[in-house]
Amino acid sequence: PMGSERTEIRKRQMATTPETPGAAQAQLSTGNRGSNACCFCWCCCCSCSCLTVRNQEEERARRTSHELQAEGIPNCEESPAPTLEEVNAWAQSFDKLMLTPAGRNAFREFLRTEFSEENMLFWMACEELKQESNKNPTCTIFTTIIYMTFYFNTQVSLDSRVREVINRNMLEPSQHTFDDAQLQIYTLMHRDSYPRFMNSAIYKDLLQSLSEKSIEA
Repeated sequence: PMGSERTEIRKRQMATTPETPGAAQAQLSTGNRGSNACCFCWCCCCSCSCLTVRNQEEERARRTSHELQAEGIPNCEESPAPTLEEVNAWAQSFDKLMLTPAGRNAFREFLRTEFSEENMLFWMACEELKQESNKNPTCTIFTTIIYMTFYFNTQVSLDSRVREVINRNMLEPSQHTFDDAQLQIYTLMHRDSYPRFMNSAIYKDLLQSLSEKSIEA
């Protein structure tokens, strides 16, 4: 009987213990796969830690306009209140909307509701850069600030061709470093956001308010 008990105990030990050191090492490797998996593993079927890094990058790309404001970017440009004539003109073309500070402010307020205010901020920064003289030493500094703020942090929507142009231009920064990028963002806002702005409560309420004031006067 004692021999049978020893045999049974031995069987239990063997069932719970890896048979070879190699098996134990394999088990350890499998258990650590989630934290040491290859950085090129993007499949959703694994627990690769690189997914965490990727998620962080995507979260950074989705930074909201509220975070940009928290960094000290002003809420709007200084401008007089728009007139009814100006607000009606905004409906005629996107160019007329973007010509006046009041129009840009109203459009920027709308973009903020869609979490895409960085497009307007980028366009405005490029406009300011164009006003810098080529001989002005602050031009290179300002170009670098735009590059770091919008290219890396907020990641405005630019295609690969334009990004390559920016990378080349940054070798010798100038007033025109972001010309192609600015045009692409302007076109994006025109085609994508502008039609929705014209149908938004922000625009309609402003138009109605000015219309009522005009009638009262």
